[in-house]
Amino acid sequence: MSGVYSRARAEELDARDPLAGFRASFAMPDPDLIYLDGNSLGRMPAATPGKLSDALHREWADRLIRSWNETWFDLPSRVGDLIGSHFLGAAPGQVVIADSTTVNFYKLVAAAVAARPGRRTIITDRANFPTDRYVVEGVAAAHGLTATLADFDEIDGPTSSAVAAAVSSDTALVTLSLVDYRSGALADMAAINEVVHAAGALVLWDLSHAAGAVPVELDGTGTDLAVGCTYKYLNGGPGAPAFLYVRSDLVADLMPPIWGWYGQRDQFAMGQGFRPVPGPGRFLSGTPHVLGAIAAEEGTRLMAQAGIGRLREKSIQLTDLAIELADAWLAPYGCVLASPRAAGRRGSHISLAHPDGYRICRALIELGGVIPDFRQPDRIRLGLAPAYTRFTDVWDGLDRLRTILADGRYLTVDLPDLPVT
Repeated sequence: MSGVYSRARAEELDARDPLAGFRASFAMPDPDLIYLDGNSLGRMPAATPGKLSDALHREWADRLIRSWNETWFDLPSRVGDLIGSHFLGAAPGQVVIADSTTVNFYKLVAAAVAARPGRRTIITDRANFPTDRYVVEGVAAAHGLTATLADFDEIDGPTSSAVAAAVSSDTALVTLSLVDYRSGALADMAAINEVVHAAGALVLWDLSHAAGAVPVELDGTGTDLAVGCTYKYLNGGPGAPAFLYVRSDLVADLMPPIWGWYGQRDQFAMGQGFRPVPGPGRFLSGTPHVLGAIAAEEGTRLMAQAGIGRLREKSIQLTDLAIELADAWLAPYGCVLASPRAAGRRGSHISLAHPDGYRICRALIELGGVIPDFRQPDRIRLGLAPAYTRFTDVWDGLDRLRTILADGRYLTVDLPDLPVT
């Protein structure tokens, strides 16, 4: 094929890619595999096994408990500041890593509603990631509050005008995802913050599909609270600890719902009564996950070298190419773009809707050597992590998808009981 849709064009883009060298910094045991699921689990940095080996054999086996004083105690804040400074637009002392996204999200939701006594409503998006909705509903049920699930546009996600129509003087907290987990829609953080604050409420952002993929300015937009994971675009590995952000001038007004010894002043005084530390460390509860934090630190360091500006620029180019090819090749077979077309309105993944989307995803994995993922009800989701995804990966992946659709081979795939990647 020649012209605008040729593979030669993708090869030319790869040749000009300033991030091309970063691909060698990741473990790729199967060079023929096309991995388009970096927004679910990022690839493993090649240096991570060595970092973990050192932590196991030197820091643990040799240094034993001495490693707490030598390097482990400050891991939550050290890695938090690394993430905050390079990817969240957060000044030091406002980000820590701990627990999972769900646990951190629960801590901040519960603290936020307690800081707005008399207000009875928590608002989130009906299409928000399930764990966020469940936590909001659980906190509301436990405290006699109302959980309002707002209906925003399925593709474009929440806008400031839509949020303005949802909030009221009874709203304690609004919580949304900056990048929608299905469509990839990118919300206007600054504009939505302004609307929520005008109503006297707090705002909590889930950055799980944004951190490491799109520029975020938490301090610059006056964001109150944020959470996110480190195993997607930050490549921290499965189960890596999540991060939480609390704006510095707000933290003193928030009491964590879990009073743990790691968030206590004079931790080793073992005193009676909980006296939280001044900063976001008050939201730490138990002993941190050392090995997970070390892996998250290595992934974040690598992405910091790439730089969020270059990552974002390439992300836009990758998703532009994917949409262009999908329109030309896949639309005739019933695939419909389920993501914003405007580059400034989407993150680093796109979704294609097809009535048989789940079967097509399984066929790509089992027959095509391509790993995308599936999200209900009918979405083929393509996560294009710019640190290691090539333009030829996008071209080849969509070409294989086109072939599977054209010859009908996807119809021969037996489906498991559950839609797993």
